[in-house]
Amino acid sequence: MTDYSKNEQNSLNILDELISKARAKGADAADAVRVQGISTGISWRLGDVEEVERSEAHDLGLRVLFGKKQAFVSSNDTKPELLDELVDRAVSMARNMPEDDYCGLADPALLARSIPDLDLYDPQELSNETLIDMARTAEETALSIDGVTNSEGSSASFGHSSIALATSGGFTGAYSSSNFSAGVSVIAGEGTKMERDHDYDSKRHFADLRNIEEIGRTAGERAVSNLNPRKMPSGKVPVVFSDRVSSSLLGHFAGAISGAAVARGTSFLKDSMGETIFNPAINIVDDPHRIRGAASKPFDGEGVANDRLDLVKEGALQCWILNSASARQLNLTSNGRASRGTASPPGSSTTNLYMEAGDISLADMIKDIKSGLYITSLIGFGVNGVTGDYSRGASGFWIEDGEIAFPVSELTVAGNLKDMFLNLTPADDLTFRFGTNAPSLRIDGMMVAGT
Repeated sequence: MTDYSKNEQNSLNILDELISKARAKGADAADAVRVQGISTGISWRLGDVEEVERSEAHDLGLRVLFGKKQAFVSSNDTKPELLDELVDRAVSMARNMPEDDYCGLADPALLARSIPDLDLYDPQELSNETLIDMARTAEETALSIDGVTNSEGSSASFGHSSIALATSGGFTGAYSSSNFSAGVSVIAGEGTKMERDHDYDSKRHFADLRNIEEIGRTAGERAVSNLNPRKMPSGKVPVVFSDRVSSSLLGHFAGAISGAAVARGTSFLKDSMGETIFNPAINIVDDPHRIRGAASKPFDGEGVANDRLDLVKEGALQCWILNSASARQLNLTSNGRASRGTASPPGSSTTNLYMEAGDISLADMIKDIKSGLYITSLIGFGVNGVTGDYSRGASGFWIEDGEIAFPVSELTVAGNLKDMFLNLTPADDLTFRFGTNAPSLRIDGMMVAGT
């Protein structure tokens, strides 16, 4: 039996009561979710506090189903009389909604029967003074780097949240999590020759957060390294996506294997199940049970048990990202990837998504490149999810004779994601920073448009 905190158990009691009231009014099924959170953030710029922000959230959502009809209502008030009104409104709305052939609660056989402890919660709260000191240190360290001339500001924050979910299908569960973060953005150079860059870190536990001075120093050094960028002629060259931006390619992949997109026929990978879509050295994993993971969760948004999924194994596509509704549309079974808010039906999303590291260092990856592009920043969202066509603004550094030579900017990289995936090579520098992570990635023969 799971040991819930007093707050978590109180949330579950409220949800159970809502569901019982909805069933008593004739609903065939119901589920309810409660999300609570507190957060404090400090914004700092040029030696002064710009903003101190404290927020609290108490959101409650109820879904009621009558056959294939469903309705959603939400509230941030748990007074008993208001909860009665919430149930009445949900029941009335559901009775009058059009039918949805794919709606419904999760299959009871798929529900989580145990809730793993993923060590997502650090109970400490940081004082305003501590947050101010963190933000000040980040900015001061960045400004101390020779060549840095101005600051766009720094920040530090922490937050605690809890999620509780109950369904009439037999699931109740809750968990709490925390988040601590710090970052800074600075400008190097003067006049018309200024460049900016930043650094940032976020962790579940405060003790895991990177050293604040390191964050500031990295931001400053990055900004200075961008000074005096050159513009390059257009052509097809090898392109290396640094590990700062490589995760964006995984994001495009995740969108293309979303069950909803596949069911609608709006994905460029909709006919690719079981096919080799990456080179055979590529493995891509989604793991919701990473200890202290940035996107870890012990069950999905419908109470379905979740576990590691091998999305791509030896280059071949293995499965879609499915919740119950998209699984029904595709005549498949949910694989525990439902995501949930309080005012809309469950969607589907990845958790801790990552591409496994390769066996080549970044230095070795670029040493045979006579002329190519090393990308550290991407701009814009020129990606067509239906065709896979890819075009984004980019800046970074030019590679000459196997070495990073000088900064470049105002470039556009273009291709098609199908071709890019097949020609992609990973380096060995995978680091778990956020919810989606990838090592540096090399793709040969991409079109780079410049002058």
